[in-house]
Amino acid sequence: MIIGEFRNKLVDGNRLSFPKKFREETGNKIVITQGYEGCLVIVDQKGWDILVSEAAKGPFVSLSVRDTSRFLLGSASEIELDGQGRFVLPANLKEYAKISEEVVFLGLGRWVEVWALPRWTERKKYIDDHSGEIGEKLSSPKL
Repeated sequence: MIIGEFRNKLVDGNRLSFPKKFREETGNKIVITQGYEGCLVIVDQKGWDILVSEAAKGPFVSLSVRDTSRFLLGSASEIELDGQGRFVLPANLKEYAKISEEVVFLGLGRWVEVWALPRWTERKKYIDDHSGEIGEKLSSPKL
């Protein structure tokens, strides 16, 4: 299972090192795309197939389906990690996530999120401050 938090730095040539623990789960071929709340999402090929089927589910005539596909699929890049687990972060994704130096990799079961450290610090504070409310929403029966 993909879990845990790891920090790393963006180095020359926009290169990032993908955590070894995550590589053991994903292998060396991954897909990276825009995520919600300003992060990036990394999945392996199986996870990508699931994400694509979920994102593109619904009729083509639906604006929400098309916009979700544009957001997730249109920004995606297939990546092959080098022998040391490094990859070049595509410029469009670096810009979207506002990554300049230090990043945080979060293993979230089926996917990995990549955050610029300042954005993650802000989001984590929100989650910490509202964890009770968030848990309550998840446990409430759906109407």
